[in-house]
Amino acid sequence: MRYFLFYITTALVLLAGTAQAQTDTVYNLQKCLDIAVQTNLDVKRSELEMERQHIYWKQARLDLLPTINGSVDHSLNSGRSQNADLTYVNRQITNASYSLNGNLTLFNGLAMFNNMRQTALAYQAGQMDFQQAKNDISLNVITTYLLMMNNEDQVTQAETQVQVSKQQADRLDILNKDGNVTPTEYYNLKGQLAADQLSLITAKNNLISSRLDLFQLMNIPYKKTIRFERLSADQMPAQYKDTEDEVYNTALNDLAQVKAAELRVKGAEKSVKVAQGNIFPVLSLYSGVFTQYSSGSDGSYSTQFRNNYNTSFGLNLSIPFLNGFRKRNQVALAKINLREAQYVDQTTKVQLKQNVEQAYTNMANAFERYRIQTDQVTAYAEAFRTTEVKFNAGAVTSVEFVIAKGNLDRSRTNLIVARYDYFIRTKILDYYQNRLSFN
Repeated sequence: MRYFLFYITTALVLLAGTAQAQTDTVYNLQKCLDIAVQTNLDVKRSELEMERQHIYWKQARLDLLPTINGSVDHSLNSGRSQNADLTYVNRQITNASYSLNGNLTLFNGLAMFNNMRQTALAYQAGQMDFQQAKNDISLNVITTYLLMMNNEDQVTQAETQVQVSKQQADRLDILNKDGNVTPTEYYNLKGQLAADQLSLITAKNNLISSRLDLFQLMNIPYKKTIRFERLSADQMPAQYKDTEDEVYNTALNDLAQVKAAELRVKGAEKSVKVAQGNIFPVLSLYSGVFTQYSSGSDGSYSTQFRNNYNTSFGLNLSIPFLNGFRKRNQVALAKINLREAQYVDQTTKVQLKQNVEQAYTNMANAFERYRIQTDQVTAYAEAFRTTEVKFNAGAVTSVEFVIAKGNLDRSRTNLIVARYDYFIRTKILDYYQNRLSFN
């Protein structure tokens, strides 16, 4: 019985350990990024488009190869027909024919070659779109992750506020019962405690909402048991080193969205050359072999197969004279598409310049708020310390204590917001430079 209880106890401990391991799943930021990139539907659609462009490019290369086609025809004819002495007889005739033909385009105004270049550029643009989609979801995940960290800090700050208010309310409760403080003093603290408790509830709700947002970005079911790793101290914000011009120039050279627009301009230029090439005559080399057999002819199958064997080869020149000016209109449309691609490229770069200017201004303002807020917390912390000492000694009223505490609480809350706001602003600038990381 003793050994039985030992085994039961051991099993329960192991099960408890397993359950704890399952409930203590921890996600860090990199894991969240990996999951989001793998599961996000916009990223998947962008990847499919990239694969589609790759197939187009592969087919354009294969179009340069010769075309070879073969055919086999077998038929059976039965009925009345005249023979050599002009009498009608009923008979069946078996016919068979075999052919193999090849064709190679020698010149078509370089349309096929330019089409291969155009599809290659379209594939490269698709790769850039795929990278841009991953960058976009990564920025959203990083921003949401930081907002969640902000809300966690807000909960911690709210819990500290409740704890301080509760300690003072409990102390005044005793003094109030002994008649050593006025009811006004006591109920002022009770009201402050209730206000802090409401702030805590709001902070917890905000935290739950930000966690839900992160799960939705990762496109996985929401689980309360999953915890998220805190950022280390060296990952917290420092003053941004790059200038506005450096950010813009780097974005101009490295941002996937800009590269995609530039590649599409080059692709549109090749499309114009493809359309122009289609106006030229097409010169092609062709060849073929043919043989046939008929049971109505003299000779065996093998004899006829050899005797009827023939080959052909030659050059074919196809000259377009009149086709409703369709090909010339295709050139005009291709040129319009080129101008449109150029406008999109210019618009992308103008918007990038404006976005970088705005993002850099927001970052600079956020850093200034963060710096000033840090100084404010230091000042209010000292003011609250001295007020609390005086309040405990009965030298100041609860009103003064509540005011000092409220100033400190608000400044600490605002510092948390300012810190993460600045951090997010720096990551937006990193996004424009295509270097989203925490290294």
